[in-house]
Amino acid sequence: WDFLILFFCLPVVIFNEITKKRLLGDTSCRIVPFMEVSSLGVTTFSLCALGIDRFHAATSPQASTRPIEQCQSIIAKLAVIWVGSMTLSVPELLLWQLARDTSPVSGVDAEFCTMKPSAKLPESIYSLVLTYQNARMWWYFGCYFCLPVLFTVSCQLVTRRVRGADRKSQSRGAKHGEGHLNCTIIALTAIYGLCATPENVCNIVVAYMSPDVSKQTLELLNLINQFFLFFKCSVTPVLLLCLCRPLGQAFMDCCCCCCEGCGPDATSSESSADSKLKTEMSSSIFFDKPRETPPPLLALGTPC
Repeated sequence: WDFLILFFCLPVVIFNEITKKRLLGDTSCRIVPFMEVSSLGVTTFSLCALGIDRFHAATSPQASTRPIEQCQSIIAKLAVIWVGSMTLSVPELLLWQLARDTSPVSGVDAEFCTMKPSAKLPESIYSLVLTYQNARMWWYFGCYFCLPVLFTVSCQLVTRRVRGADRKSQSRGAKHGEGHLNCTIIALTAIYGLCATPENVCNIVVAYMSPDVSKQTLELLNLINQFFLFFKCSVTPVLLLCLCRPLGQAFMDCCCCCCEGCGPDATSSESSADSKLKTEMSSSIFFDKPRETPPPLLALGTPC
């Protein structure tokens, strides 16, 4: 979803700021906010799912023999996260519409998106969209900022408390793996919190402390908040690839196989075998993979 935001929303926003014309017209006014809010929901619920997984790993009575999660279970969780995020973002499709105005400085007609439900909507839907518009600021602050931050911090504190009682019985490798996974989740939450803080602060200040803010100032603040979102979407995949070694190694292997200079020589085969062995021995970011003991060596020779 971060790549979708960068490949679709970022060009639309840059084109609008340069030409003062809205690319794709009224459609982009509805799709861009929908995708941006869906991105916040995907990140929020993903962080909550990661916190639950770490807590379950810490409190499981058979943590050392916990099997790898099945692919069907992973797909089901991703479907819940994505479908839930997109469902909560549906009011954004009905809230925005395209408007035109003449600039007082240059006198050029400019197109912009305004938060105003269409009067052609049915009365029941129109009232629901108006209710969402009035509660949108606090819904943003509570669901897309407080929920992931507080949920992650709470899960980390409880997990650390549970782990503190079993530290002596854990091996050194297990401690390092758990610490690495916890640092990854904390780093993702910190990046998300830092990028989401300016928008929430601006919304609250503009709504309650500065009601007479000019239109140009509001547009500038909205643009800054959007670029904070783009920054988060560009940093999160890089952070995951750097901190999660199995994921980063798999990504590099895929990129190497797509290159023309990647041939089936002995050096590349040995390096791929070594990287595969390291990837299998390392722990995953989502699941606790048990270490398997190698099978006993078979004796060479005939049965006699």
